[in-house]
Amino acid sequence: MNVVTTIAQLREIVLHAKKQQQTIGLVPTMGYLHEGHLTLATNARQENDLVVMSIFVNPTQFGPNEDFESYPRDLARDKKLAESVGVDVIFAPSVEEMYPQDGGIRVRAGRQAKLLCGASRPGHFDGVLQVVAKLFNLVQPDRAYFGQKDAQQVAIIQTMVRDYNFPIELRIVPIVREEDGLAKSSRNVYLTPIDRSQAPAIQQALQLAKRELQETEDVEKALALATKLIEYNTDGKIDYLSILAYPDLTEVTAETDQILLAVAVYIGKTRLIDNEIFSLKGAMAHV
Repeated sequence: MNVVTTIAQLREIVLHAKKQQQTIGLVPTMGYLHEGHLTLATNARQENDLVVMSIFVNPTQFGPNEDFESYPRDLARDKKLAESVGVDVIFAPSVEEMYPQDGGIRVRAGRQAKLLCGASRPGHFDGVLQVVAKLFNLVQPDRAYFGQKDAQQVAIIQTMVRDYNFPIELRIVPIVREEDGLAKSSRNVYLTPIDRSQAPAIQQALQLAKRELQETEDVEKALALATKLIEYNTDGKIDYLSILAYPDLTEVTAETDQILLAVAVYIGKTRLIDNEIFSLKGAMAHV
């Protein structure tokens, strides 16, 4: 496995792969890999000739109250994990390599970035789109792999790819879960034993709301049932619980096909997110 740190090195590898007519899969990460990242890489390995994983803690997606400097970094550990699932190339540039100049041109996420997680993180998704667009241009992948757990991020990237005609297939990999349904996350280690025992109620609430939507098409009732379940079974504080059309993240209408059911809950001091994406196949006639 190659570990490259410069754009020139990466471009040489990409050019060689293109000349060989190899397919390229890209797995963008900020490093400190966990099982979710490895699942993305495993999927990429199965579907491509060359797998490139980026490991870059992107400063432009951190807000003023988010500590970019303290974000965990361990390239040696990440290298071993990436190699174990068949990654061919790790691209691990410095900030100076990725952003050597600033010409003032910006990629702006639109309306989708102002709700859900974006409501409390202004500018975050602008930074995400900036780095993802750069990686798409540098790697020129046939397929790029993202986790469903960050559904809002995925929706915004899907919109950029669609609206700006990136010749890339986005592969959205389902959420990896614990046996009791809790979405796997590096943040789960911060849960106390009591917190951990309550956390599965989040997924249970989403499943309840999903069933209600499928059976009655009643958005308000589905939200109310999910809210009640979380409040009754946890000491948590709901940050948001929303039902939106996916991927545009607009209000659900009779024409809506794909549904995003998304939640963020503070369990103790830990903010947990989860979601379900599913189709009602045009059954929202009474919304």
